[in-house]
Order: sequence, then C-alpha cells, then structure tokens
Amino acid sequence: MSVYLDHAATTPMCESAIGAMNTALRKLGNPSSLHTQGRSTRKDVEDAREQIARAVHCQPSEVIFTGSGTEANNAAIKGLFWNSPKKVIVISSIEHHAVLDPALWLVEHEGAELIQIPVTTDGVIDLDFLRALVASRSAEIALISVMHSNNETGVMQPIAEVVKMAGSIPVHTDAVQSFSKVPLSYKELGLYAMTISGHKVGGPLGIGALILRRAVEIPALLHGGGQERDIRSGTLNAPSIVALAAAIAAGVYDASAVAKLRTDFEEGVLRARPDAVINGQGAPRLPGISNITFPGTQSDSLLLLMDSEKVSCSTGAACTAGVHRPSHVLMAMGLTDVLSQSSLRFSFGATNTQADVDYALSVLPTVIERGLAANAVGKK
Repeated sequence: MSVYLDHAATTPMCESAIGAMNTALRKLGNPSSLHTQGRSTRKDVEDAREQIARAVHCQPSEVIFTGSGTEANNAAIKGLFWNSPKKVIVISSIEHHAVLDPALWLVEHEGAELIQIPVTTDGVIDLDFLRALVASRSAEIALISVMHSNNETGVMQPIAEVVKMAGSIPVHTDAVQSFSKVPLSYKELGLYAMTISGHKVGGPLGIGALILRRAVEIPALLHGGGQERDIRSGTLNAPSIVALAAAIAAGVYDASAVAKLRTDFEEGVLRARPDAVINGQGAPRLPGISNITFPGTQSDSLLLLMDSEKVSCSTGAACTAGVHRPSHVLMAMGLTDVLSQSSLRFSFGATNTQADVDYALSVLPTVIERGLAANAVGKK
C-alpha cells in the first residue's frame, strides 16, 4: 500500500482537468492570433478566465495568468513596490519563500526596508504589532503582504482585519494553499492583489494567477508581447488554463471530509505518542494540514523512514544545496532550533481515504521508535 500525504506540496490532477487538458493540447491556435484557430483558443482562455473569476469573486479582467504561484507572488511584491515611491515592505514572519525572497531581493537591490510581523505561538500574526506599525509609519509603507494560510502549519490569517488596518496601503495575500479549500473572496476581503496556483487544487503544474485590481497597473517582470494587461508577456498556456478552470468546476475537494481525516489522524498520533505536539492547533487551520513535532527525533530521518513504509509526507525544514535548516515558520512560532527540525507535515487531500489514515497510523509508532534510536546514536 502506498499513501500520499503531501497534498500541500502538490495534488493529483483530477480526471476532469486531465480530460480538458488533453482536448486543449490537441487544439491548434495561439490565443493572440486573429485567425479562426487563434480566436477559438482565445475563447477557451476567456471562458476559463471567467470561471476562475467567479470562483474567487473578482472581475475577469483582474485575473492575470502566470506560470506559477511563485511568479505571481514576485509580480505582486516587486510590482507594487516599484509602483510606489515608498520604501517599506511589511510581510509576516511566516511567509513562503516565494514572498520572503523577493522582498529580501528588493532590500538588497532596490533599497527597500523589510519589516516582518511576528506571530503568536499558534502561528497567527500579531495584529497589535501591525496596528502600531501602520499608525507610526503608514506614510512610508509601500505594501503589506500576509499569506491567507500557512503552507507548513495550515494556520489561517485574519486578512480582512489586515486590509482594514492598512487603509490605503496596498495589501497582497498569497492564497495558494487556501484556494478551493476554504471560503475565499477577493472582493469581500478588499485586497489589492491575491495569488493562486493550479497544482494545489487538482489542476496542472505550471499555471498560476495574480488577481490584481483593474485600476492598479504595476511594472512587468517579463516584457515582450504585452499579454495580460502588459503585466505578463508570453504566449498564454491555454491547455493549463483550461485544465485549471475544469478542476475548479469539478469541485472535488470536500472540506468536511478532509478535516475529519486530519482529526482522526491527529487523535491517533496523540494516542500513540502523547509527547507529540500539533503545531498551530489552537488557531483556525485549513482542513488538511497537520504539522507535528516529535521530540527527540530528526525530521529528515523520519521522512525517509516514513517513505520506506510507503507513506509520503514532508518536513517543515527547507533544504538548500544539501544543507538542512530549521523551519523559519516554526522558529517564528517559538520552537527551538532542535524542535523545528523534529517536525513533519502531513497534508490530506481529496483523494485520501480512512484507509490511508489507518495505514499511516499503523506504521508511525515503529517509525518514531526508529527515529528516536537513530537520533540517540547520532548524539553519541
């Protein structure tokens, strides 16, 4: 038996998306061409754009297609900064690197000042800190970016309150993890910009979108043909766009069913390992993400041990060029360096079943014991 519990990393494409993509791949025509084939493909793209716009409650013209969520985040952070004479960028201390790294790049190359909002031990941003910051430095802040929900812990953030506090300051949210899993309304939140991605919702890899207010024009990262409001040049990836819309229309994600699987899993983990800690448990979370610390273990060892038992999950730590580092998210929540590297993320999705939960729980005690033994040997 093989169990996939890494849906926060990527999800299987749903059948309707595969079917839509196969059909689109066989269709000839550049969406920017004016002949019959081009106009036909353009209609497919615009129909898909309308479908996506309805899903997030925005205008179709506010949907700008990109090659990924990372590209959309870069376009938002850099574009909003370049569009402003102000130099301060405010983000949360738990942002995905697709937001953190472009902000740091602007610090290094464009003279930006970066301020990170601290979070509570449950991983929720400190609204009092943000309120005081806006009160004292609003005239200097170019933009605020706070993710809708965290990719490591699933903890959801109070975006509506952030927007209210920001006033006239542009607010962007990375909603890649939240999209199609919890209620998400661009219009109701009052955002300037929002990022979504296809492969997290049963759509294909290589397609994302930046939702950007019609009245807001930002400098482009890519220059060329002037597509997508002249903000994202390049031939539109019609097959992936159509497949993303098909995945949204299919609506295969059942939030209550996924939440039950996660709850059953967490309860089983705590029965087997009472010393385990579920990170962010006291805050509102996405239905499918569970980040658990197993004291006395090493997360990379646990991941490989779980993989040997045919259970796919992930660590909370980033690995760059073979160098393991503690998760900046868990560290921001107050975990020590050691505990931050003793955590695993299990993420459930539309294709998971109770049998998956039962199997993962059946192998976990042995994996933890082996992980504890390996860590003890390593310390000698």
